[in-house]
Amino acid sequence: MEISQITSQQLQTAATAVPAADTTAISADFETFLKMLTVQMQNQDPLDPVDSADYATQLATFSGVEQQVQTNDLLRIMTGQLAAGGLSQLAGWVGLEARTEGAVLFDGTPITINPIMPGGAQDARLIVRDVSGNEVQRIPIPVGNDPLTWAGVTADGAPLPNGRYSFETVSLRGGEVLSQDPVGIYGTIAEVRVENGQNMILFASGQKVPAAEVTAVRDPALRGR
Repeated sequence: MEISQITSQQLQTAATAVPAADTTAISADFETFLKMLTVQMQNQDPLDPVDSADYATQLATFSGVEQQVQTNDLLRIMTGQLAAGGLSQLAGWVGLEARTEGAVLFDGTPITINPIMPGGAQDARLIVRDVSGNEVQRIPIPVGNDPLTWAGVTADGAPLPNGRYSFETVSLRGGEVLSQDPVGIYGTIAEVRVENGQNMILFASGQKVPAAEVTAVRDPALRGR
């Protein structure tokens, strides 16, 4: 759909969708303003009346505020409608797997991670952080971009506590750090929703992230082909 089409349709809809309560409030405020202006005119000093230009300025100022309120209402409505339009497109993602780089929920089940390392790396480490950003583990891993499984256990085999963990890789060459990169993790999309005008992705694990943070989407049935 072209942008010009969206704009035209949304403007036509929004122009007729300003809430009645807001319109009533604006009208009531305008009537109050006119009453105050009338009282001001009735009680002015007849020997030193207020300049008519001052009344014009007050009317222009109120009119500008009124127009701004109406504009804000229209923008709010349009934002919600555009988000809903994007939601209809994201609905096709439900059931697919999405890749994100944020913290993920660990419930004792091993997690498959997808590192991305620069060419020329000779050594690599996987860094695991808890939800507070504290380093929990630093594990040697093979150099490359093949998927890896993180079991969620310590060096002596004890399970780590359930919770949210994030991952990053440190790529090395000759003992020098080449790069330190966040690790992407795939999860199954259970739901898409709009929250505060923003499209959100809800994973089967319970994790929720903005749709803009999704870096890849794939069909699990075609994985590995």
